[in-house]
Amino acid sequence: MNFDTLTSVMRTLALEAGAKIMEIYNSPDFEVKTKSDSSPVTEADEAADAIISAGLRAAFPDVALVTEEQADSHGQAVSTFLIVDPLDGTKEFVQRRGDFTVNIAYVVDGVPVRGIVYAPAKKRLFYTDASGQTVEETGDLAVDTVGPTHPISVNASPDNSALMVVASKSHRDQATDDYISKYGVKDMTSAGSSLKFCLIAAGEADLYPRLGRTMEWDTAAADAVLRGAGGHVVGFDDHKPLAYGKEGFANTFFIAYAPGVELKPA
Repeated sequence: MNFDTLTSVMRTLALEAGAKIMEIYNSPDFEVKTKSDSSPVTEADEAADAIISAGLRAAFPDVALVTEEQADSHGQAVSTFLIVDPLDGTKEFVQRRGDFTVNIAYVVDGVPVRGIVYAPAKKRLFYTDASGQTVEETGDLAVDTVGPTHPISVNASPDNSALMVVASKSHRDQATDDYISKYGVKDMTSAGSSLKFCLIAAGEADLYPRLGRTMEWDTAAADAVLRGAGGHVVGFDDHKPLAYGKEGFANTFFIAYAPGVELKPA
């Protein structure tokens, strides 16, 4: 894999998909359907998926592609692949809360080594560069012109008596609150979708526990972004790095955190 090419292609496709998503988001109305697992899907999910999938297949025809919106891609047994969630945070999108993201990742031997997370309504763009370092791009976020980028990194020395914790807006429950209560917490913030990982990557939060069902396309890109910024994502029970390419692409419960955080047992 040529990582310069990969970075460029992922950035272009994420921005193009984000533009299409915002066109639908800003329209007076849009259709919301219900998938077989009872989760919502909109025309924005499907339009973004079409843009990203076509672009990735054209650029990397020999690399397996897994994408949330194409059920026939979920039965693959692969360890090296591209994985896409074209619109993570559909509930936030439907409720017009802005905390939704475009996610593309490249997984090698079960490890997400490159990724991009774009929050078009918030105009925040995070991605791993060709070297694997995570950067945030600012400026106009134009498809044809790369704007100013600066490396980001996790909070290197978090105060374990006063952690900044980030939790889900749509999936908060008592089990999560009980686990968070084991820590010394300075403050908590809520965020939707994969933005929670990016807040840790940028040093704006220290800890994100997820005690609920997620799929690999929900986390792979943000996991790569967090790893590229010095952070970790581990299983909730065993504290081993979250692996990708699992059967059915379903995740275990997990914890995303800055490395100075002293993890508590489950």
